Amino acid sequence: MYDFLYLALLGGLGVALVAGPMGSLVVWQRMAYFGDTLAHGALLGIALGMWLTWSSTLAVIAVCLAIAGLLIVFERQRLLATDTVLGILSHGSLALGLVALTLIPGARTDMEALLFGDILTVTVAEVAVVWLMAASVLLVLWRLWPALLAITVHEDLARVEGVAVDRVKPMLKLLLALVVAISMKVVGVLLITALLIIPAATARHFAKTPEQMAVLASVIAVFSVCSGLASSWWLNTPVGPSIVVCASLFFVLVFAVYNRRV
Repeated sequence: MYDFLYLALLGGLGVALVAGPMGSLVVWQRMAYFGDTLAHGALLGIALGMWLTWSSTLAVIAVCLAIAGLLIVFERQRLLATDTVLGILSHGSLALGLVALTLIPGARTDMEALLFGDILTVTVAEVAVVWLMAASVLLVLWRLWPALLAITVHEDLARVEGVAVDRVKPMLKLLLALVVAISMKVVGVLLITALLIIPAATARHFAKTPEQMAVLASVIAVFSVCSGLASSWWLNTPVGPSIVVCASLFFVLVFAVYNRRV
């Protein structure tokens, strides 16, 4: 009877492991708003999957990658400021997704699960997709890590040193799109960015190197998933919000202790 808990734990751990390094990059490069935009677009992916009878996971991945591609195109054309483009894509895709869901004939949609996650209903196939995507993202991050750090420190200096900035930055956006897509089942549309940012922000107090911060952020994300599942089981609370609450409480505790020592 506890098989669904094991699957939920496996799915959550897969997301947590990749959330560490990716969340660190989001914090360093101030990409939180971009993460929110992708999360809102995930709702459109759900609607697209229902309309075309696709797998919801594949549809969300496709839409998130499409939104990331649109942002890359708009940034290169420089017709609008980046935050303006993000605002248009974010709210436009969210509104379009909500409208599309209501127009699907005979469809019954659990909006609470979409907004806050429904990890307890994850299937074996979905867990496999999560781990496959997470492993792929981690592999690419490992290969691009020096270049990403160089761009984070100083983009112009990275260009001078021979870093292919115009290739690496779009790749980071596409990787973030994949992470957001596989995280939707765990914490939902509204809380995806929180799972990326909070563990990374917590790890920042302890880490002395970028690599330490990435690893510690993964450890904290794993702890948040485990404690969130446990508290949800005992308190009968929604799993996604419980995971984010545990991560937030740990951040507050660490922040209070750190400031007292300082």
